[in-house]
Amino acid sequence: MLLRLRAMSLPHRLMMALEAVPRQNFVPVIHLDESYDRGQLPIECGQTMPGPDQVARTLFAFDVHENHRVLEIGTGTGYQTGLLATLGTKVVSLERYRTLVDKARQRLATLGIENADIRVADGREGLPGQTFDRIIVNGAYAETPRFFIDQLASGGMLIAPVGPADGVQMLTKFVKTGSRFEVSELFEVRMQPLMEGVSVAI
Repeated sequence: MLLRLRAMSLPHRLMMALEAVPRQNFVPVIHLDESYDRGQLPIECGQTMPGPDQVARTLFAFDVHENHRVLEIGTGTGYQTGLLATLGTKVVSLERYRTLVDKARQRLATLGIENADIRVADGREGLPGQTFDRIIVNGAYAETPRFFIDQLASGGMLIAPVGPADGVQMLTKFVKTGSRFEVSELFEVRMQPLMEGVSVAI
């Protein structure tokens, strides 16, 4: 995987993070042999884990600096959370499934990553009333989530998939300029839509 990613000419800091956070620590045991394959993997609670190449391309575009405060919507296994925590000062990650939150916390603790605050929450509309330098969403919106503009610092960036729930979405970058977004399309993805509420059973 690292040889593939080096060929993408990723920034040194991002490559260091990818080397420091072992992906196999975040993959369900049944799929351990596929940890470094390109494709998505199924994880607990009926969710999926994006392939490492997609995560690397996304974080390249995300351009996290050491002094940034980051909001992540959809923790999943915690792999991307770990990378963000390695790249940024403070990460708040919201996940609707307690099972995923508990497992992600344990995985990050094992690696000694302490600057990620993982919470059980419905993150579809982020954290109103708080401000972040970067917001990243691991779930699809049918249309531009404009409500995030009030949660971004000036010049802040949002990355989120936009498109139909049952098809291909466009991973889109939104940069806050004044009271509006400057929008650029990154690449096509397939992600599940964000679900309402917090899971009661799992």
